[in-house]
Amino acid sequence: MEKSLKSIASNYGLYLGAILALLTVIAYAVNLGLLTNMWYGIFILITIIVLGIMSVAKTKQLQNGYASFKEAFTSYFLTVLIGLVISTFISYILFNFIDTDAAEVLKEKTIEKTVQMLESFNTPSDAIAKSVEQIESQNQYSLGNIAKGLAGYLVLFSIIGLIVAAAMKKSNPDTE
Repeated sequence: MEKSLKSIASNYGLYLGAILALLTVIAYAVNLGLLTNMWYGIFILITIIVLGIMSVAKTKQLQNGYASFKEAFTSYFLTVLIGLVISTFISYILFNFIDTDAAEVLKEKTIEKTVQMLESFNTPSDAIAKSVEQIESQNQYSLGNIAKGLAGYLVLFSIIGLIVAAAMKKSNPDTE
């Protein structure tokens, strides 16, 4: 059963990675501004969560409707991990090797969105200037920043995964 769990999670992770990579490439080709759009980000988050849940459901289905907390979480986490690693790798290649100018355009769009958001919260202008300076000084797509972003996403989705695993676990009474 353990091999099947990993196989299911790996397959769903590959599906998730392909979907996220495709969405990134489409957004890149159609309108770079999509990559800084809040609704696009929410859609990505929902996509990741849904595929993680589908992986857990498939794992349970394979085990006659039963999955321990550990199995449910492992299925969810592996799916998300593989999907995010593929997506992160594609973004790294796209913005560091294929089109470095697009990374600069994205940085400018990120600055615009950040300034708009901070102004809407009535943030003092010196704090806004400090935030803009910090964004300008960083390379969003450097290996270090991408690794930090990936780690942050994994923490966020692990917390969500714990909730999903708790909600979807079902112990087999025959094994207790």
